Amino acid sequence: MWQKYKIKDWLTKIIALGLALFLFTSGVSILWTLTLKIPDFDSYFEDRIIAQSTKLYDRTGEIVLYNAHDEIRRTIIPLEEIADHAKQASIAIEDEDFYKHHGIKPTAILRAFWINLNAGEITQGGSTITQQVIKNTLLTDDRSLTRKIKEAILSIRIEQKLSKDEILELYLNEVPYGGSIYGIEEAAKVFFGKSAKDINLAESAYLASLPQAPSFLSPYGNNVESLEKRKNSVLDKMYQFKYISEAERDAAKREKVLFTKPENRGIKAPHFVFFVLEQLEQKYGQDKLRNGGLNIITTLDWKMQQQAEDIITRYGAQNRANYQAGNAGLVALDPQTGDILSMVGSVDYFDMEKEGNFNVTLAKRQPGSAFKPFVYASAFDKGYTPETVVFDLPTEFNTGCSAQGTPLSSGTTCYSPTNYDGTFSGPISLRNALAQSKNIPAVKVLYLSGMREAIITARNMGISTLKDYQTYGLTLVLGGGEVTLLEMTSAYGVFANDGVRNPYNYIVEIKDSKGETLEKYEKNSTQVLKPDVARTISDILSDDSARAPVFGFNSQLVIPGREVAVKTGTTNNYRDAWIVGYTPSVVVGAWVGNNDNTPMDRRIAGVIVAPIWNSFMRQYLSDKPAEYFIEPEPSPSDLKPILKGIWRNESDGVHSILYWINKDNPRGADPLYPASDPQFNNWEYSVSNWARSQSFNTNNSSNESNSNQDDDGFNSALSTGGQKVKPDETVAISVIIPSSQIVTRIEFFAENELLGITTGQSPNFSFIPKDKISNLKENIDIKIVITKDNGSKITLSDKLTLDLD
Repeated sequence: MWQKYKIKDWLTKIIALGLALFLFTSGVSILWTLTLKIPDFDSYFEDRIIAQSTKLYDRTGEIVLYNAHDEIRRTIIPLEEIADHAKQASIAIEDEDFYKHHGIKPTAILRAFWINLNAGEITQGGSTITQQVIKNTLLTDDRSLTRKIKEAILSIRIEQKLSKDEILELYLNEVPYGGSIYGIEEAAKVFFGKSAKDINLAESAYLASLPQAPSFLSPYGNNVESLEKRKNSVLDKMYQFKYISEAERDAAKREKVLFTKPENRGIKAPHFVFFVLEQLEQKYGQDKLRNGGLNIITTLDWKMQQQAEDIITRYGAQNRANYQAGNAGLVALDPQTGDILSMVGSVDYFDMEKEGNFNVTLAKRQPGSAFKPFVYASAFDKGYTPETVVFDLPTEFNTGCSAQGTPLSSGTTCYSPTNYDGTFSGPISLRNALAQSKNIPAVKVLYLSGMREAIITARNMGISTLKDYQTYGLTLVLGGGEVTLLEMTSAYGVFANDGVRNPYNYIVEIKDSKGETLEKYEKNSTQVLKPDVARTISDILSDDSARAPVFGFNSQLVIPGREVAVKTGTTNNYRDAWIVGYTPSVVVGAWVGNNDNTPMDRRIAGVIVAPIWNSFMRQYLSDKPAEYFIEPEPSPSDLKPILKGIWRNESDGVHSILYWINKDNPRGADPLYPASDPQFNNWEYSVSNWARSQSFNTNNSSNESNSNQDDDGFNSALSTGGQKVKPDETVAISVIIPSSQIVTRIEFFAENELLGITTGQSPNFSFIPKDKISNLKENIDIKIVITKDNGSKITLSDKLTLDLD
């Protein structure tokens, strides 16, 4: 008991001593802070901003791409020369209790303290407008607890020295609006071409929105939707606090505000620079980015960037004049590191009339056939080979429609795509199908590889914009999902780099004003694709002979004397033209189209966008040593004939690939019952028609099946092959419907007992005799009654032999 009281007494003394030390330290800190001299706001503000200017450099560290405070722009005006709506908007969104508190809001500080405590660092400040004035003018961007104490105490002192209107005037004259723009007067002139006293309600709401994240919310960037939401939030706050009426709020939300053309003030590679600033603003916060004196070495190759800008400008003007294509973009990366070497987001960043500030390399667009390599890669990973043959023939892919393309129920939309040139090749290898960008084989390859597997492959390679696989249909392989040029180019880098992914990267190193390294590039490689799969794709995309039937020899997809792999893509509506091509050390993607999604002239990507890529690659590779892709391993010799390119069999005839393989295990056992695959009948129908037209054998039944056929071409077969089966074994009945017939109903009988009913959509049926037949005997009569669309009926008969021993 004595020891218990002794320990308790000891703990009490420790706590008391700690509390005393805390109070003493706090008192000293408060007394020290109270002795701080408050300097002149205007002179101190500008001197500190210039001294702490953040700069962005190219990868050499010598070319300045951007100086955050180069030629600081700030015009000081009295509060009465600022529109009332502008004052009210800032108060409503930044500090609704501005005229009530005495510099700080204890509740906000406690809330921020709790958030920071849980985060383990200073992440939120709970700042009032007064605190922001102190932070913007007198203190550094340090996020320490000492700084927050100083900020709070100085805020109280300023409130004692200055009136509320004087503090608001300081705030509005010093608040950052992006880049070198400070103060509402300069912001009003830059963004709207007018003075702060003349801006209206909607314009005021936009300006009040910007200080939260000037780079991210810039009206000249890609996040105008976020800016619009923030502006509407400001208007809602103003209405909530009775600064404006409901009618005024709603009218301001509807108003179309025109921003002036951005000025070129010496910034280099503007799309890339603002992309980097936006990323870093989210990572470090605007305070540190704006006033941290950061030296940021980016990955940009300034020489490559100049070449890319010149090419985009030149071809952009030609495409606009000749093909009604108003915009273009280009990205170049190093696949071995992920470094972004060049980024051009439009024909002219400073052309606001044509939305030049919009960075199209970050925009979600449909990629057309440029998406196909991901699907083929997924198929090769599954066991299919470049020699594997599918049939390029008119094919109905919606199993809710007949093989002839007729809906089997109301509201069903059939899907039978065509190739871009309207022709069909018949049997074609996967190599030639991909190289020639055939659509029908690509849809079949997507089905064979699996929708889920194909999307996983694309995501692993760097495509983050795709949704859950269940939201897509087979159109995905033709570009039905939306992607960005940056991610597409980065993902193709996996093919270039032997299946290894290096996420795209824009930073080499970041140092703070003291020279301490905050961030430095470290390689983050992941093997996301089998090396031989990547090599196979590169081998196909660099095969000029394989693509020649469509593109011709020595087209714009060829760089003389160089081995390059390349793929184009054009959306069906001619709204997007893509090209992505690579060597082992560089991958380049380009896009042409219109920002508003209006269609271009009906030309394929090989005509509109390939010249941009070709010109850039020629310039870039002109002084580089020749490189070659590693050749893939040859396909094994013991594969099934269809996987080796043999599509014809003298005994079994000509069939679709689903007759020969199980799509989920192409190198496994032959399918016992091919017609159980829901796509089998539709694929087989087109192949049978083609084979008959070529006078090939069209036997549609397995050698092991017992079959019969009526005079109209209807055919049925039992999977038993005439052999005895046990009553508890599954028996499958396959029904082949001729191309000229439409079937609405199929009834299956055993000894006149109804086994089940299907439709022409799913004409095949399976059953277990002991579960369906009441009177089991050795020989069972099977009858299939087929009802056609005109009401007439066809009856097929067969025999089932049971092993009752």
